Amino acid sequence: MADQDWAMKGELVLSCNCTVFCPCVLSLGSHPPTEGYCQTWAGFRIDAGHFGEVDLSGLNLGLVMEIPGYMSRGNWTAGLFIDKRASVYAVKALTRIFTGKAGGTTSLLSILVGKFLGVEQAPITYETRDRTRIFQIPKIIDGAVTPIVGKDRDKDTVISNSEYWIAPEIIVARSDKSKMRAFGRNWNFAGRSAEICKLDWRGP
Repeated sequence: MADQDWAMKGELVLSCNCTVFCPCVLSLGSHPPTEGYCQTWAGFRIDAGHFGEVDLSGLNLGLVMEIPGYMSRGNWTAGLFIDKRASVYAVKALTRIFTGKAGGTTSLLSILVGKFLGVEQAPITYETRDRTRIFQIPKIIDGAVTPIVGKDRDKDTVISNSEYWIAPEIIVARSDKSKMRAFGRNWNFAGRSAEICKLDWRGP
């Protein structure tokens, strides 16, 4: 599958093991995670997307990652879950994007991920209830993430105009519940750091 024009827009939610808001966001990987290592899962809702002529719109994804220390030093481990509704062509396209081989926004993954655990298809749901994002993959991920309110109680706490590779604007959040069980891992990050970002990625 040759490099092709690709894009995806929507939203993503991320839950990790940091006890307070992830320092990697503002330090851009030059500060270690609060626990010295990173364990994280992310959920993606693609409202509109394509890889060449392959339509990716309406699909949900899950990504599991482990990072042994500083994010910028690499040696990441990653595994990908793709919506069971995805066609075989969409699965191939999304695998290429999330391994960094399609270039563009995710290109760094081809350098930083040293071990790829593989791809599994499963039913995946991504819902918004009030401000809380509910992300679920049955028997694998059960997550609920809520933004942290600011001084104006009607608004979220937001980091804007950052150079964070995932998105320039990050909603600071906390996991109400965050269980992940897959690839021999069993995590529970309830009460820990989370973030919500607009998904606007493209390549090559």
